[in-house]
Amino acid sequence: MELEGLGTFLRTRRARITPAEVGMPQYGQRRVPGLRREELAHLAGVSPGYYTRLEQGQAGTASKQVLDALSQVLRLDPAETAHLHNLAQRPTTTRLVRSRPERPHPRVLALLAALQESTPALVLGRRGDVLAWNRMGHALFAGHHPYDAPADPRRRPSIPRMYFLDPLSRDLYRNWAENARIHVAYLRLTAGRYPTDAHLAELIGELAIGSSEFATIWAAGEVADCTVGTMHLQHPIVGALDVDYQVWLQPDSPGHRLEVYTPVDAASADALRLLSSVG
Repeated sequence: MELEGLGTFLRTRRARITPAEVGMPQYGQRRVPGLRREELAHLAGVSPGYYTRLEQGQAGTASKQVLDALSQVLRLDPAETAHLHNLAQRPTTTRLVRSRPERPHPRVLALLAALQESTPALVLGRRGDVLAWNRMGHALFAGHHPYDAPADPRRRPSIPRMYFLDPLSRDLYRNWAENARIHVAYLRLTAGRYPTDAHLAELIGELAIGSSEFATIWAAGEVADCTVGTMHLQHPIVGALDVDYQVWLQPDSPGHRLEVYTPVDAASADALRLLSSVG
């Protein structure tokens, strides 16, 4: 599957901004939603011809000043702005590359080991593959997978696949729809960071074919970082519980994330203690 290009992203962002939002008068019926190309070009201070070539992928590398001006007019948030810059740096013709299997850095494994076993934690690769987990991370999110699966790149659980293609995993999340949108938006941000990753392109294609819900969310074009949030779970052993997650990025391994989960309330803490005792 071909990953998103700069032109596609600009068109979807342009379509969601109305003339009224940027103080432009609107006359008569408009055939397309959002701003016209020439309107966006005027507001960003570039020529309509140059902006049209940007959307068509024919303008070469846009300057930071132009991209920042477009970001301001399109009202992009920090994650969307970063995605815009990533896409602009992508070569017009991109050859996909198959990288070697990801390996968690020894320092993140030491940090994982230092966490109390009662605190669920996962180490995720750039595509959402589980590179490592502790006993509670495994018990909370993937008890139906072998505990040693992350050690073998051919057997590693994939969080995106679990979300969209694994009914047992889907049943775990009471707020599945909310988390699904966040996961897809983060996957799009990742695709902008790693435009030549063949495995990532294949993953997105597999999910789009295997899940109509993924395809629908992906087509919406949302972009978001995913560093903190809350998961409302319905665990098959301990029942309902709520956990907050926070992400620790890994300087030694760009793209790798240590995700740590803590209970939201006393009842959720009790459920985690029960799960720990059962395990």
